[in-house]
Amino acid sequence: MSELSHHDWQKRAKAVTFKTQAFIGGKWVDAASGKRFDVVNPATNQMIASVAECDAEDVNRAVKAARTAFTSGVWSRRTPEERKAVLLRMAELIRKHRDELAVIDTLDMGKPIGLTAGYDIPGSADNWQWFAEAIDKVYDEVAPTGHGNLAMIRREALGVVAAIVPWNYPFQMATWKVAPALATGNSVILKPAEQSPLSALKMAELAAEAGIPDGVFNVLPGFGETAGQALGRHMDIDCVGFTGSTEVGKYFMRYSAESNLKQVWLECGGKSPNLVFADCDDLDAAADASAFGIWGNQGEVCSANSRLLVEDKIRDKFLEKLVERAKGFQPGDPLNPATAMGAIVEQRQTEKIMGYIAKGKEIAKLVEGGQRLTITGSDNYVTPTIFDNVKNDMVIAREEIFGPVLSVIPFRSEEEAVAIANDTIYGLAASIWSNNLKRVHRLADQLQAGTVSVNCVDAGSSMTPFGGFKQSGIGRDLSLHAFDKYTNLKTVWIKY
Repeated sequence: MSELSHHDWQKRAKAVTFKTQAFIGGKWVDAASGKRFDVVNPATNQMIASVAECDAEDVNRAVKAARTAFTSGVWSRRTPEERKAVLLRMAELIRKHRDELAVIDTLDMGKPIGLTAGYDIPGSADNWQWFAEAIDKVYDEVAPTGHGNLAMIRREALGVVAAIVPWNYPFQMATWKVAPALATGNSVILKPAEQSPLSALKMAELAAEAGIPDGVFNVLPGFGETAGQALGRHMDIDCVGFTGSTEVGKYFMRYSAESNLKQVWLECGGKSPNLVFADCDDLDAAADASAFGIWGNQGEVCSANSRLLVEDKIRDKFLEKLVERAKGFQPGDPLNPATAMGAIVEQRQTEKIMGYIAKGKEIAKLVEGGQRLTITGSDNYVTPTIFDNVKNDMVIAREEIFGPVLSVIPFRSEEEAVAIANDTIYGLAASIWSNNLKRVHRLADQLQAGTVSVNCVDAGSSMTPFGGFKQSGIGRDLSLHAFDKYTNLKTVWIKY
């Protein structure tokens, strides 16, 4: 939580300025078409900027700049220590500009300033620092061979990487992809979501100040149907790192198949189960974490704990606790540091969420919330919502709502809980609340999810990989495994 007051943040919001051009080859440029699009603050529904709308021609310009920079070796052939020094400067610049970046993402996306200033931006600086410090500690390999042979397994940068990131954590998700891709020597083209392009453009400004050479890092604001697709289909891009919906992730796999078979790494949707057993000895902690797990960031989280599987014998007791926690997540002005839940990112997403709530009212029992509110002139606010008596085959339990809507599903046995938890196309994350160590280990083995959190929710750090099973994606962000996505292995065999 920030130490600044509501008034302090409002003053900073009025004073902040935005970069609105694309960043290509080290220069701020308009889109080749001259087109621009409006960026709207969802908390007020007021336009805050008009940004360059890049398309295929701008993608061509950025790829040319990125490839030229990569081939020149101005970054790709620097030593790991040299790249490390630049990326560490980047981490410090992010810390220096924490408040400005936090305000930008809060205005752009509607998330609470407490999250952006207290978590997103500091966490992003830590990510840059972690990858910077890791890159000169990753060794190549020597394979076991017979006498007179030396087989070296070398890790090399891919070339040009396109990073396509979502709107729910604009700066942080960009960091997860850009930092490891740059650390390994690639050139990068970042396309932020059209709903939240402003902090990505600020990232370009800071990267240039940190010393990343011209052309190595480029930012193209624009729409998925044009700029995103052009990146996915470009014949001179070596890799796409994407975070977003499963539906759009499949588009990028198709684009790759229909172009140059570029590598495609996907972090997609989720419908994460949160299993609460009667033998959990701290149900208050479970209720606190479950509330944050679905209502934090307005529920606009790919790993949100949107399915609460609770042992039937404690269901009523646990539901009472959750309803009480909902009082602390009533929506409010995102610039108020006391606000725990801000605005939904845009009207279209708000209407989508309300559509699911309407369906939920027809098929399940609404026990909390379900309302759309108007605050600070905007109706993009949805109250924390709980549906009880949900069956796992209902649409609100199967589809990713990406909003503050919780489905409560009772179970009577461990086996039933596992079956319900795994009965989904997704496999991004899962949580278990239990003090039975044997049960915890059994379930951690059986749950089909990239991350299983025990007696906590959505656990992770720079040191642990993040990604999904099944249709939640392919590949991992964070940790040393992120380097796997942005490097190729080359065998050099010498006979002597």
